[in-house]
Amino acid sequence: MAKDDRKQTIIIVDDEEMVLTSISSFLALETEYQVETFTAATKALEYIESNEIDLVISDYLMPEMDGISFLAKVREMKPEVPRIILTGYADKENAIKAINEVGLYQYIEKPWDNEDILIVLRNGLEKLQLMKKLQTKVDEINKAYADLQGLHREIVKTFV
Repeated sequence: MAKDDRKQTIIIVDDEEMVLTSISSFLALETEYQVETFTAATKALEYIESNEIDLVISDYLMPEMDGISFLAKVREMKPEVPRIILTGYADKENAIKAINEVGLYQYIEKPWDNEDILIVLRNGLEKLQLMKKLQTKVDEINKAYADLQGLHREIVKTFV
């Protein structure tokens, strides 16, 4: 499989195995995503550090590390990757805090609707792809500008 043809990888972190099984089974049936699940945030961070990933979903309340702290670490490691928090608490204040602190892409409340999760994931992954394309274009423009500056210097040297 060529690098561009790799499956998009979604990381799901939740201390409840039932949540991981439910979401990953649904995604296995409905999508072509590669889904990696973790019950421990530290194990997920180890995986994220050494693998290419495309999106992260984390539970808000976990015993080892809360979701905001976990997603803040993900942001440090892979700032371009969309981060989603999954919460059983309709706590808008903490959701806003997470959006501001860790650049949260979205939050999803438990119990979730599978179709809503699909839409959120597709939109998040599309955003990532668009940001990558934009960065490629910016890099091309910067290179062309640097080439033009070099050409300008050469012309000035020739005629001065």
